[in-house]
Parts: sequence; structure tokens; C-alpha cells
Amino acid sequence: MTRIVAGTAGGRTLAVPPRGTRPTSERVREAIFSRLDHYDVVQGAVVLDLFAGSGALGLEAASRGAAAVTLVDTARGAVEVCRRNVESLGVSGVRVVTDRAERFVATLPLVPWDLVFIDPPYDLPEVAVDGLLAALAEPGAVADGAVVVVERSKRSTPPTLPVGWETLAHKDYGETSVWYVGPELDEPA
Repeated sequence: MTRIVAGTAGGRTLAVPPRGTRPTSERVREAIFSRLDHYDVVQGAVVLDLFAGSGALGLEAASRGAAAVTLVDTARGAVEVCRRNVESLGVSGVRVVTDRAERFVATLPLVPWDLVFIDPPYDLPEVAVDGLLAALAEPGAVADGAVVVVERSKRSTPPTLPVGWETLAHKDYGETSVWYVGPELDEPA
């Protein structure tokens, strides 16, 4: 059973697509959001959840006070589950998009993203994840101080970061490896 960990929808259950997804465990989501709370990046954030699956990561952000959340998945079944989850939770400011992650991030958003989740199938090649990060590094894609959470298999190589980006943290949870990355912040003079 997958459920929202905390916030306005805390404890509510989520539907999960019957196949083709690997939902982030509740334990890992709780750890991710604990770190994101430390970064103070969730409240009022503009959030992008790529490879959304059930929408658990983006919906967790919405439950915890994100201002706007976009759930993106290419699988019709996953998109329908996301829509049902949004409706059943009654969270506002969440939209669901059927598109390939690569195509979606190729168009700059009207408002830069503050928080991005990249949680693809583990068999997605590293070069594809690196391409998503490169697209997010385009001027106007993410806000200053944005955090991008990349979830991969522990056997995967670390993501190759675009020039001017840094690793904020890295943590393994069993088979899951989570990278927190983002644009380098200019240090005050």
C-alpha cells in the first residue's frame, strides 16, 4: 500500500499503476522530504515530477505545501492513476501531463521549477538522466536554489552534472540511491 506520509493529505492512500512502475517506498519518501525540509524548498514551491507513476512524490510535495505541481508520465495507465489520485486527495494546484520527460523539459516553464523529481525506471540509461539534467540547466528552467532529486538504482553511476551544478547530498536506501543536485549558488562577497 502506498500512502502520503505527511501534510494535509497525510495518511491517505494512493492508487498505484498495476505494472510498469516502481513506486518510491514510504521510508525513502519520508527521508527525501526530511532532507527537502532541511533545504526549505517544499513550502510554496513550483514542483515538477518526471516519470510520475502514481504521482506519490509530487503529491507528497502538494500535501506538504507546494504551490504548484506538475506530474509527467508517458504511460497512459500511470497518467490515469495520477488523475484519480489527484481527485481522491482533493489537492489543488496539481496538473497531470501525458508526455515524454525529455520532450516536456525541452520547453522552458513559465515559472522556473523550485523542486524537480527525476525517478525513472532503473533500466533507463544514465545518458538519458544526464540529458534531463542538461535540459534543466538551461537558463529559466529552474530557480536559484532549486533542488533536483534523482532516484536511481544503487548500481547506477552517479549522474553527470551540468557545468555550474553541484551535488548537495547523496544517500543510499537499500537498492535505491538518491542524489540531491542543483545549480551552484553564488557565495556572497
